[in-house]
Amino acid sequence: MDLHQLYVFTKVVEHRSFSKAADDIFLSQSTVSSHIQALEKMLNIKLFDRVGRESILTPQGERLYQWALKLLLIKDQALLDLKEGMTDLRGMIRIAASSVPGQFMIPRMVKRFREQYSEVTFHIHQSSSKIVAEKVLNGSVDVGILGDKYDNDKLCYIPLLKEKLVLITSNRNEIVGPVSIEDILHYPFVMRNSNSGTNALLERSLKKNNIHKGQLKIIAYTESGQSLMQFVIQDIGISIISEIAAREYSAQNMLKMHEINGFNDERYFYLIYNINKTQSLLSKLFIEGAVDLVGGGQHKPV
Repeated sequence: MDLHQLYVFTKVVEHRSFSKAADDIFLSQSTVSSHIQALEKMLNIKLFDRVGRESILTPQGERLYQWALKLLLIKDQALLDLKEGMTDLRGMIRIAASSVPGQFMIPRMVKRFREQYSEVTFHIHQSSSKIVAEKVLNGSVDVGILGDKYDNDKLCYIPLLKEKLVLITSNRNEIVGPVSIEDILHYPFVMRNSNSGTNALLERSLKKNNIHKGQLKIIAYTESGQSLMQFVIQDIGISIISEIAAREYSAQNMLKMHEINGFNDERYFYLIYNINKTQSLLSKLFIEGAVDLVGGGQHKPV
């Protein structure tokens, strides 16, 4: 059984698409199709049902996928054992991240990981926390980093970093902190989209303070954290965001950061992975070292 064909097969499974798998591993779609057809012919089984634009695994395909992951992991371990040092380990780690981890945590983590494993390549997908969790569940990425928790027995959460929400205003705004939530209601407000972890924590904090989101003078919703920052910097509105993100911009004197009275709830940013997905050796090393990579302390999966 050809290990490269098995590798191509796993990519089609994870992307549910021949074309997306081809893009991911830099092959033509026809080459990917040829590898799958060769596998089907050799094993004398059908691996996929074509349903619309998606390629759905057959029961036999599902069983082969589990074996393929195990065989590819054994291959990585064998190569590692044959090498003189672990720094020669090569491969790709696919990460989905929400906006704050994607912008302020992952660059540091990648830098530190590559100091030890210089041949690793990272593929970063940035989206909302909800979509991050979905990508981890469907296997299209190896791990996710996000700021909210979604109940699912397949997801394992490792807390990386704790933070809270703060108010940000332009340097021209007259607000002097710390502020009360009632003070905020009088100003134009810029809001993150509903699927972000920051928005989820904000709505919980508002509810705890008996404030309905409708009481805010919302002038814009945005999916982009950078776009939100520009709204505030240009004094179009104020916003409540991650302390980690706000601190970076405040330190550069691009905006002002204020504590909010009554907003005492803290949250974690988590690394998550799917317990049913067989991880590559590189992904395992990244997961096991994640807390140290981000600069945190000890952790326990929760």
